[in-house]
Amino acid sequence: MPYAWTTPQTAPEQSGAVRASAPAPRVQLRLWPHRSLPLRGFAVFFAATAALAALPLLSVLGTAVLWGLLPFVTATLAGTWIAIRHSYRTGEVMEVLSLWPDRVELVRHDPGRPPRRWEANPHWVRTALHAEGGPVPQYLTLSGAGRTVEIGAFLSEEERLALRPEIEAALARLR
Repeated sequence: MPYAWTTPQTAPEQSGAVRASAPAPRVQLRLWPHRSLPLRGFAVFFAATAALAALPLLSVLGTAVLWGLLPFVTATLAGTWIAIRHSYRTGEVMEVLSLWPDRVELVRHDPGRPPRRWEANPHWVRTALHAEGGPVPQYLTLSGAGRTVEIGAFLSEEERLALRPEIEAALARLR
C-alpha cells in the first residue's frame, strides 16, 4: 500500500514551521501516490522506445528521407520524455497525518505549492467515507475544527476502504 504508519522519535521539521519544544507525534501516517513505473523502469522503457524508434531510420541512413523522418522521431521521443517526467512531478504529492494526544495535523505537500495544513482536536475528529458525490469513489474525509478535508484522494478505492478503519483505530487510541 502506498502509505506507512510510523512512530517518530523527534519533533517534526518537514513542515517548515519550527516548534522548539513540541514533542514528537505519537504516530504519523504518510501517504503518497502509487508508482507503477519506478525510475529504473522508466530508463529501460525510454531506452527501448528510443531503440525501436531508431530502427526505421537505419534503413534510410544516407538519404534525404532521414532528414524528413528525424524531426518526427525526435518529437515523439521528446514528447514521451516530457509526459512521463510530468507524471512523476505530479506524483510527488505527499500527505502527512500526525497524531498527538491533544491535536491532529494533516499537511499536504504538492509540487510547486506551499504546504496546506489542517489541525483539530482528536476528540472531535471524525472520518467519513462518501460512496458517491465526491471527486473519486469512496471519498475519504476528516472533519473537525469546523472544516472537512480530504485524505488520500490519490489512493485506490480499496486502499481508502482499508485506510479508514486504521485512522479510526489510531484516533481511538488517542482518546
